[in-house]
Amino acid sequence: MDFIPKDRIFESNLDTLQFIRKQYNLEKSGQMKEAVQILRDWVQKQSHFTKNDFIDHYYEFIIISCKGSIERAKSRIDKMCTMRTLLPQFFGNWNVKKDFGYVYEIVYTVVMPKLTDDHCRVEILKFHDAEIKTSQFMDYFKTTIPLCEYICAHDYMNGITIILDFSQANIMNYASKLNPIELRQAMSLYIEGYGLRIKAIRLITPSKFIDIFISIAKQVLSPKVAARFHIHKTIEEIYEYIPKHVLPKDYGGDEPSLKELQMEWLEALSSEEHLEYMREINEACTDENCRQRDKFNEQCAGMPGTFRLLSVD
Repeated sequence: MDFIPKDRIFESNLDTLQFIRKQYNLEKSGQMKEAVQILRDWVQKQSHFTKNDFIDHYYEFIIISCKGSIERAKSRIDKMCTMRTLLPQFFGNWNVKKDFGYVYEIVYTVVMPKLTDDHCRVEILKFHDAEIKTSQFMDYFKTTIPLCEYICAHDYMNGITIILDFSQANIMNYASKLNPIELRQAMSLYIEGYGLRIKAIRLITPSKFIDIFISIAKQVLSPKVAARFHIHKTIEEIYEYIPKHVLPKDYGGDEPSLKELQMEWLEALSSEEHLEYMREINEACTDENCRQRDKFNEQCAGMPGTFRLLSVD
């Protein structure tokens, strides 16, 4: 694939494909195709995989997220399939619009259509002034899995900046209800499984309780990712780091409002095309009886589900 297919939501810059491939020495004609074929051949030989092939774009997204390393891409696919086996509570053939519609009354989760000039995507989590129960966080995490799968199947990006907007919400209401174990499992899925490369996490809140939230985050994130937190008291402060043309109009930008974009995402994630894709990709698990025992210990040690007990002072 020497072009980025047109998508119903995602847009790319004219030089996105060439720019990203060049970073990892895959810009010459045929190089990416060869890399994808090597990865596909390896997948088809894995007897412990319950699904032995994926679409070309999925392979390419994984290779790019692994900075061009085929060996890392193999490990990532193996880890993602293993996570589907070990963390079944996150996966299911549900329709986010019908099954979890109430979640969007608590938080919008929107990945912006346009890329920044350095070919990065912006994701906005806008938390509403609403009550949330501890048990409802898992429903929220379930809604993010179809979104991650959509990204892997359709997007081409150099990384992602996440905006956590608590400007109109009580951050302690959310922090006090959050289960750190579930958050750690979800973050492992996003980063280690799906390979989302987080460039920065920009948290918007005027609350003096922000340190408590950061304390929880540091317990579930690697020091490298935790160091990418940046605190802003107002939305205007992020303009220095994120161009307005990629932001929604209710953030002073040029794109449609967050509500409009959330509705677009709900339609995309609940389309029959994506529901069918989810039914297929959810079959990509592992049969651990077919995996070499030493390989399980080597590759799956520390997999989410066996964490030390986390606490918040």
